[in-house]
Formats: sequence, structure tokens, C-alpha cells
Amino acid sequence: MPLPSHDKDRPKWERDGRDWPHRAASRFVEAAGLRWHLQEFGAPDAPVLLLLHGTGAATHSWRGLAPLLAKEFRVVAPDLPGHGFSDPLPSRRLSLPGMAEAVGDLTAQLGLAPRLAVGHSAGAAVLARMCLDRRIAPDLLVAINGALTPFPGLANILFPGIARVLFLNPVTPKVFAWGADRAAVRRLIDGTGSRLDPQGLELYRRLFTRAGHVAGALGMMANWDLPALSRDLPGLATRTLLIVGGDDKAIKPDDAFALRERLPQARVELLRGLGHLAHEEAPERVAETIAAEVAALAP
Repeated sequence: MPLPSHDKDRPKWERDGRDWPHRAASRFVEAAGLRWHLQEFGAPDAPVLLLLHGTGAATHSWRGLAPLLAKEFRVVAPDLPGHGFSDPLPSRRLSLPGMAEAVGDLTAQLGLAPRLAVGHSAGAAVLARMCLDRRIAPDLLVAINGALTPFPGLANILFPGIARVLFLNPVTPKVFAWGADRAAVRRLIDGTGSRLDPQGLELYRRLFTRAGHVAGALGMMANWDLPALSRDLPGLATRTLLIVGGDDKAIKPDDAFALRERLPQARVELLRGLGHLAHEEAPERVAETIAAEVAALAP
């Protein structure tokens, strides 16, 4: 099944990436039949840390955190398929396992064996799936406000279906893109419980004005089978740190505490006063939390 025509209106590097955060750290690679945009930080011979953003974001989401993590690691942060400047997946592969497979192919082609895997929201779900499928075997998985459990009640049934209808309608992403002015983007971000600086808001606005990026986010949500992931999570043997923003309005903080009881090696760190985009609001606090957990891994 071909992708809707709006996916042709994708963010362009020459236009939308002209002043992209850490532009000098960017490069493009071919893997899994896609052209990927990724950024790398840190010493080439340092332990690898794989960094995956959430739905609707891109590498700009790590502009504050990645350089801090790069003090100890070689940080590799791709734009997920259909997001930012990476190509979209074909419809038949547009699922959580399909996304995990594609990122796994990317890491294999780059010869990466991540020691740490850090993901935000849906990016954490991709990493968890990769660990379960043994595509990566990190010493530590960090989920920042991870989208790892199903939506409550009817939302679990209705939300993916609604997203799919919107994704398949070629008009929806264009309408969203036309309406993505600064005020609308601020309302959207505020609705997650986070407060971003003007640069952060502008970068999201820039992406949301591109119908192809909006379609990538909708397509990801439309095909997200969280119940299947949730059923498999008790088999996750990887040590896991669940970082939770106390003011997160997108994913209930209580979900992480409930999930902790189902994971063999999980711990929750609550960061009060931060929302869903905690890593963008307070990258230093998140970096310190990750560093403390890494230090605890040492024998």
C-alpha cells in the first residue's frame, strides 16, 4: 500500500535544517531501505549510547541532553522513520516491531553495540522492543516518560483507530500543518505539562508545518500495538531506569510505578516539577540521573 501523497511534503535539510541544533554533528546514511538523518556526539572510541526521540519530535529534542551524555559516551541519535529528516517506512512496516527492526538494521549497519539505550516516550517503546527481540543488548535501558503501557480504558481501542483514520486522510496532516502557528504549538506543548524555551517551540513549529512530518507521527501512533508490548515486558531482562516527570500530562506518572512491579530489574526516578518533555526542560537533571544510574552499574 503506497504512502499518502502528503508524505512527499517532508522537512528538507537545506531549508528546515539550515540552523538545526548541532548541525555539524549531523550526517545522512542509507540503511534498511531508508535514508536516515542522525547526529553523533562524543569520542568515536567511547561506549555507545543510542538515543531515540518520541512521536512528533526529532533530533532537536536532544539539543541539551546529548552533549552532556557525550562526556562519557559516543552518542548516536537518529531521526526515527517518518520524523524530521529521515525517510518514512512503507505502510506494511509501520508498526512497533517494524520500527524496531528498522532501527536495529541501522545500528547493525553502523556496527553499533549500544552499552546504554535512552528513549523518550515512544522512543523508549522502540528500544524496549529491540531489547526483547535481542537486536540490542545494553547494560541499561533508560525510559524518559516512556510510552510502554496501553492507554486506559476505551482510549486503548479508540486512539490508534482515530490516528489511523487521520493518517489515511490526505487532508488531515495538511490542515494540521497550516494551523501550526506559534500559539497552537505552545498550547500543544503546554498540554504535555512541559514549558519550553522559544527555540524549542520554534523547532517544533517548524516540523509541524510540514505535512509529511505530521503524517509520520500519525502513522506511528496509528500502528502502535502497546498491549502486545505490555504482555512481553515481564520478559525484559535488561536493567531499566524509568525517569518520570511529576507533571507529565501525556503519560500518567503512576503508570511507571505500576510498571516497575512487572519488570524484573526496574527502578523509578521521579523528577518533580517537570512534564512530558523533561529532558528538554532540564537536561542537566536528566543527565545527572542517568549518570548516577550508570555509576551504580559499576562493580
